[in-house]
Amino acid sequence: MFSKSQTVRRGPDGAGQPGAAGSAGQIRVRTAAGRWVLVASILGSALAGIDATVVNIALPAIGRDFGAGFGTLQWAVTAYTVALASLILLGGALGDRYGRRRVFNVGVLWFAAASLLCGLAPSAGLLLAARALQGVGGALLMPGSLAMIQASFHPEDRARAIGAWSAFGGVATAVGPFLGGWLVQAASWRWVFLINAPLAVAVVLVARRHVPETRDPAAAGRIDVLGAALSCIGLAGITYAIIAAPEHGAGSATVLVSGVLGVAALAGFLVAEARQAHPMLPLSMFAVRQFSAANGVTFAVYAAFGGVFFLLAVQLQVVSGFAPLAAGTAMLPITVMMLLLSARFGRLSQRIGPRLPMTVGPLICAAAILLMFRIGPDADYVRDVLPAVVVLGFGLAVLVAPLTATVLDAVGAEHAGVASGVNNAVARAAGLIAVAALPAVAGLSGRSYDDPVAFSHGFHVSLVIAAALLAAGAALAAATIRTPPQAGAPAAPRGEEPPAPRMHCAVDGPPLAARECENR
Repeated sequence: MFSKSQTVRRGPDGAGQPGAAGSAGQIRVRTAAGRWVLVASILGSALAGIDATVVNIALPAIGRDFGAGFGTLQWAVTAYTVALASLILLGGALGDRYGRRRVFNVGVLWFAAASLLCGLAPSAGLLLAARALQGVGGALLMPGSLAMIQASFHPEDRARAIGAWSAFGGVATAVGPFLGGWLVQAASWRWVFLINAPLAVAVVLVARRHVPETRDPAAAGRIDVLGAALSCIGLAGITYAIIAAPEHGAGSATVLVSGVLGVAALAGFLVAEARQAHPMLPLSMFAVRQFSAANGVTFAVYAAFGGVFFLLAVQLQVVSGFAPLAAGTAMLPITVMMLLLSARFGRLSQRIGPRLPMTVGPLICAAAILLMFRIGPDADYVRDVLPAVVVLGFGLAVLVAPLTATVLDAVGAEHAGVASGVNNAVARAAGLIAVAALPAVAGLSGRSYDDPVAFSHGFHVSLVIAAALLAAGAALAAATIRTPPQAGAPAAPRGEEPPAPRMHCAVDGPPLAARECENR
């Protein structure tokens, strides 16, 4: 995704932007210029990362405020994810072509404007439309947040810069639910969205002042707008059919038309990508067995995570009686466990290979999901919630780094940026389908979120399905993942730069890229 040769627009002082203290590819981490680039990238990615976690906490309040059914709550999550999953690869391509900082700033401002629309929405319909617009902004800014680091820092400092981006991104993910719960409890769910505006202004000001502009001079050919449009229509059509089926009936014209349209659009997407000279999704990558297998595991495990995290935030509030702030902080141990252990398990997987961690990790997560059966009426956090989230955090720490590394290693360094983008889109599409489908299978619809008994029953059915998905992911990993030849190689000698970290601390999707790429 990135090229050795980067172009940069010089300012009057010869740097990448007036006032910038360094130029593309030469900035060092320990300088003021390096710290400013990190601030812009971390805060930008935090905008979308925090939003992905805090909205779940606000769902019961949103439903009560609008008198909406459960389908509206599903769309509050899926409208955002449809746009993000469909357009995130396109966002990366636009940054390569037209300037990573420019597209990043456009995405940040777009995201902020859509957030204001969400916060001021007078009806559920307008809120959902604004959530879709938020997803477009997220797809523009998220690839650029890491691309700016890759293109701006000196090669010797990129690993350290990516590590800082990953660590502070994990902190932002941890703070998000706490902040969201406090805002919902102390003020209104609307402030979950309105708070994005001042942060976005700060990000753009820092980026314009301190981040050099870069682009890929090798980027050529047409931007794959057709592929992006077809994938968006396909995911939206299928999602609508799944969410609408419990209310309108699986055989209703509305459900059938939207479902057929979605399937046809996705089929058209595959045909278009096969014929494009510069496709958004290079289908040839899936001819690599390891790459396809790792993405299959990704789909299974992130479908389980997406469905459980969506329903757990509601279960804690509606059934267990947790206040929004308490529900928001309930998942904090997961992020803490990943911050403490992800790097260690990443190094372990480099020594022993990814097959065992990718098999054991999902099974640990499945055990944690089954422990959530203890979360019911009058649940005690320490006794009933904490054991499940600690075990889940441990399982994620075992799983995520080897999974990400396997995806990147399967296709080689020259395609690592595209590979990680594809893997990210697969993870988000899996979560999208799970949020749409799990409640329908579990019998959750209408005003279920106002009926503790009905919701708790549906939550428990969903836990069984999620645990089965995780077990399927483990079985797939055991059967298909192979240890690459470099596994077991000695660690980098003392004083040498280790490989860039290929792990992250969030649970909503794998990193967009976590390794330097050469020419495409």
